[in-house]
Amino acid sequence: MLGFETIGNATVIAYDGRAVLATDPWLGEAAYFGSWGLPFEIPEAQRKAILSADFVWFSHGHPDHLNPESLEKLQGKKILLPDHVGNRIRDDLVKASFDVSVLADGAWTQLSDNIRVYCITDYFQDAVLLIDIGGTLVVNLNDATDRGWGRRVKRIIRQADRSFLLKLFGYGDVDMMNFFDDAGNRIVPTSVRKRPIGEQISFFARLYGVTDVIPFSCFHNYQRSDSIWTNDHTTPLAAFNDGFSVPGVQLHEAFIRFDIESGVVTPLNPATVAPGIFEPEHFGDDWREPFRDGDSEIASTYFRRIGTLGNEIDFVRLIVGGDELMIDIPGPKTNRGVTFEAPRNSLMTAIEFEIFDDLLIGNFMKTRLHGNWDALSLHPHFTPYVAKYADNGRACSSSELSAYMREYRKRAPMAYLSHVLERESERRVRGFIGVDTPAFRLAKKTYLFIKRA
Repeated sequence: MLGFETIGNATVIAYDGRAVLATDPWLGEAAYFGSWGLPFEIPEAQRKAILSADFVWFSHGHPDHLNPESLEKLQGKKILLPDHVGNRIRDDLVKASFDVSVLADGAWTQLSDNIRVYCITDYFQDAVLLIDIGGTLVVNLNDATDRGWGRRVKRIIRQADRSFLLKLFGYGDVDMMNFFDDAGNRIVPTSVRKRPIGEQISFFARLYGVTDVIPFSCFHNYQRSDSIWTNDHTTPLAAFNDGFSVPGVQLHEAFIRFDIESGVVTPLNPATVAPGIFEPEHFGDDWREPFRDGDSEIASTYFRRIGTLGNEIDFVRLIVGGDELMIDIPGPKTNRGVTFEAPRNSLMTAIEFEIFDDLLIGNFMKTRLHGNWDALSLHPHFTPYVAKYADNGRACSSSELSAYMREYRKRAPMAYLSHVLERESERRVRGFIGVDTPAFRLAKKTYLFIKRA
């Protein structure tokens, strides 16, 4: 077959008579310290295709894309990676004896007679992959948000007769949303509104000018007893059609086979996985366990090493098993701070292995914001500096971050500068009229209308 299949969470399997490429193969093991599981099985035929593919591409390091236990099954495969600044994933995989090649950024690479790929990275350590399969274009945006690469992607899409957009759509549970007030009451996330997902899909279908859309990179459920509350905010399969209406664009089921030669679309209909509920102890977590000797020094060093964080927040406060640790962050006073309450094992593991983003996305850690934050979010004052630039990009100091950004700017100067202007304009508007206000929603809707046009 010449064509492709979509399965799992963010896996595309591209075929050229055989399985040539599989992307982000998460085969179902637990992710985010046990908080996430796959809600649908990967059928045996697709599992075999993934394990027999010539190449495997990983977009970024989150464990629903690059899962350590799934990775163990891929020893001996040719691993393709985006050209991320910092090269953390490359270095770690090479150290583990994997056969790794880094794709040239913004260039086509031929994988077989009829399949070639085009990879683009961005400064948030995300990446997109365009897969040309015999003239049909698969646009794998997975979790990525346009940070300067959108116009380039649209230009390539316009050259294809048929193009499939594969992108994360949903209510918004894939980021930290487990916020509490100072009295210990959970703050209801904005995702509870559950605005029609089909309208979101319609916007992006028009924005990119594709002929087909497949919901992608948004399939997981929560399975820890301290995170299953978040299942109320995940996106069921039936929700993707709600409000979708774009003449000439076909919205497909999430898991399909597309045969390019015949044009036939076949639903794969994977079986659902019976949801389970696991206590935190199943994954080594005990909320009652206090700090151990040396933990305070390790945690303090971890946050204080990030010099750029001092321009954003004044302190990080950690609560573990009733123990409290206040970490002052050196820098000018910002009137902002954050409290994280988490089980010791997951917290110290995230700190030791520099994967703090995994702890945020697991949505069992309790978070409180103190002072002058832009919104009920760790963006932009915490997550980028800790999880993106420092942990993954290896840029901790101001000079390292400047060099890091300079490298991404060199790859597409005008697109980068245009994106920075858009981002700063949005921040100024947000600061002037507030977030989640009628005026802000109107301004954002107007901006998106202009952007799409």
